Amino acid sequence: MPNISSRTSNLGTENAFVVLEEVNELAAQGRDILSFCIGQPDFNTPSNICQAAQKAIEEGKHGYTPSAGIPELREAVAAYLSRTRDIQVEPDWVVIANGAKPFIGFTLLSVTDYGKGHEVLYPNPGFPIYASQTLAHGAVPVPLHLLESRNFAFDVDEMESRITPDTKLLILCSPHNPTGGVLTRETLEKVAEVALRHNLWVYSDEVYSRMVHDEKFESIASIPGMMERTIICDGASKTYAMTGWRLGYAVNETLAPYFATWMTNTDSCASHVTQWAIVEALNGPQEQPDHMMGIFKKRRDLIVDALNGLDGVTCLSPGGAFYVWPNVTELCKMVGSENSEILRKRLLHEAGIAVLADIHFGERVPGEGQHLRFSYATSNDNIIEGMERLKHFIKTQRANTSA
Repeated sequence: MPNISSRTSNLGTENAFVVLEEVNELAAQGRDILSFCIGQPDFNTPSNICQAAQKAIEEGKHGYTPSAGIPELREAVAAYLSRTRDIQVEPDWVVIANGAKPFIGFTLLSVTDYGKGHEVLYPNPGFPIYASQTLAHGAVPVPLHLLESRNFAFDVDEMESRITPDTKLLILCSPHNPTGGVLTRETLEKVAEVALRHNLWVYSDEVYSRMVHDEKFESIASIPGMMERTIICDGASKTYAMTGWRLGYAVNETLAPYFATWMTNTDSCASHVTQWAIVEALNGPQEQPDHMMGIFKKRRDLIVDALNGLDGVTCLSPGGAFYVWPNVTELCKMVGSENSEILRKRLLHEAGIAVLADIHFGERVPGEGQHLRFSYATSNDNIIEGMERLKHFIKTQRANTSA
């Protein structure tokens, strides 16, 4: 057999889907598993959006579109981002893709060169595709450690110390996956000063922008001097419960034509029908997505209170998204698990609770202990039952360990 390229054989993945496959296998065997491992709203797509898609099908909107997207959607995105970020976005700066994820790769392909040692700063723990795509496209990933003492932000001075002449791109994610941390305006202003001083591109992953629970969402693009060097990336999956519809968008005046060319080279264009659905999502009534966001906030409070009531667990209240990142260092010791990944496997097989471990999101941050990620994109009943199972597991294992 011919060989597989090292780029492909060493390609990382998104472990949420790996664990989900394991959960599905156990469920098929008749096991009762409560899943907290996937970041997917447990709501149906709002009906007005579905009706817009049906209308597009009925009207014969089935063919190719411009690679950058239909003009109506580019206009809707420009208006939406201008309104929600306190910036001025022109439709020509917008490019549409099949989900937000392609823009990670498009950005890397557009601002770094393969094999030249160009470096990319990215949050750790973080969305695993940041590092895997950086490596796949021949650049060097440089982690920025998120600290519990900073509400899962990084030290900006430490960030600047990691910048070299080869640093080309800084990746930000706020609200953040997996910790739920939200970068404050003050922090973003400090980051902007560094980015301007070192002439960096900034990829701002804002797919959870509507899920800021306590404060106003802030985009680094709104800081003077940052719009031209920031790639804003957002999409429909989280806000409008449209994960399977696959549509995202990115904005940057300089890079938009290059992103469109990458779309031509890869997917030709995003789904024509889905594009019309998102026109309705952005321009239509917002009551349903706002209602979903309110429910997520209540679930956050429910799961944080429950986790903090368990022996061996401490959990900060996340400012956004639909994830909690509890510290389980003491719990691992109490139940005789060497680390969070071993604990994660035990919770799945012994307690019927599916979660993700910190190592699914990058290397463990030195001195930060052990963590798990729970997604609270599930019902109150599931959260309550899951926490009861966890409480019972802790009680049983403590008894076994001390026996």
